[in-house]
Amino acid sequence: MDLLRSLPIGLYLEQPVTWLHRLDSRVKLAWLMTFLIAPILANPIWRLMLVGMLIILTLTASIPLRVWKQQMGLLLLFCFLVFGLSAIAPDALPSEHQPRLPADELAFSQQPATLPKPTPQKPWYHNPFNLSSNSPIPNPKSQIPNSLPQPTNYSYILFKQGPIKITRKSLDLAINVSTLFFTVIYSTNLYLLTTASEEITAAIENLMQPLRRLNWPVTEIALTLTLSLRFIPLVLEEIQNLVRSVRTRAINWKKLGFRRAAQVWLMIAERLLENLLLRAAQIASAMKVRGFTSPDRHRVEWHQLHLKIRDWIALGCLIVLWSARLVWGWDS
Repeated sequence: MDLLRSLPIGLYLEQPVTWLHRLDSRVKLAWLMTFLIAPILANPIWRLMLVGMLIILTLTASIPLRVWKQQMGLLLLFCFLVFGLSAIAPDALPSEHQPRLPADELAFSQQPATLPKPTPQKPWYHNPFNLSSNSPIPNPKSQIPNSLPQPTNYSYILFKQGPIKITRKSLDLAINVSTLFFTVIYSTNLYLLTTASEEITAAIENLMQPLRRLNWPVTEIALTLTLSLRFIPLVLEEIQNLVRSVRTRAINWKKLGFRRAAQVWLMIAERLLENLLLRAAQIASAMKVRGFTSPDRHRVEWHQLHLKIRDWIALGCLIVLWSARLVWGWDS
């Protein structure tokens, strides 16, 4: 098991270099924030359009099938499952209410002011089973009309078959939830797939330059972010080594029981924490030895951020997208 290659989420694709790789990281960050913010208060058509845009971007970027099949395939399956469960779920609590006004207001208003005296009824033991009575028992609900003629073919219930019922509200909720899951997760994953960690930190540092006037440590924040992104593969490597060491010992977990198995896993977690702290101390010592006393010294510019023609085209498309979102994308 190789966790560094088997995990499909959050990996950087070095080869092949697509047109998404060549875009400026600041432009891609702006598009990422658009995909994260645009679904807020948007109608279902706009949400579905964002999902379609992400799929089209993946296909046009010529990303290998083995990469996006693991990432987008599992996510689409999960979103379809969420859509199905949300669509058939009840959209509100089942409640019955009594109308405040009578069913026939005209007949109710024409009733006499004084009610006639009720006819005396015989005791129940004269005719306990109502054998000689030919008149059926009146049902007050039968006098109420079932439904009024509708001027249009509008129907709140879209589908009903047995216990399964899909209404307009449940369908709207299902589209909102499933598309939100897909847009938030896959847009972030696509950004990490086509952008190196050094490009991400360089873009964030460049966009945070105005905060220097407020005495914010912009360079320190960027360096910390770079180190944290570089530390993630070390965490996966330590977890992988511990899992392999547990497998080689062939522990019979059924004989251990719950208490002893919990103790073993607690020891593994403690060992993982010790190894990670040791790795962090080694990185700090190596930086001190090489003279990294402050973030501003010994800086290495991994990527030169320059906006090219393709970046300006992407920014123009982004402006058009936000204009359409502000005009037609609101949820009514």
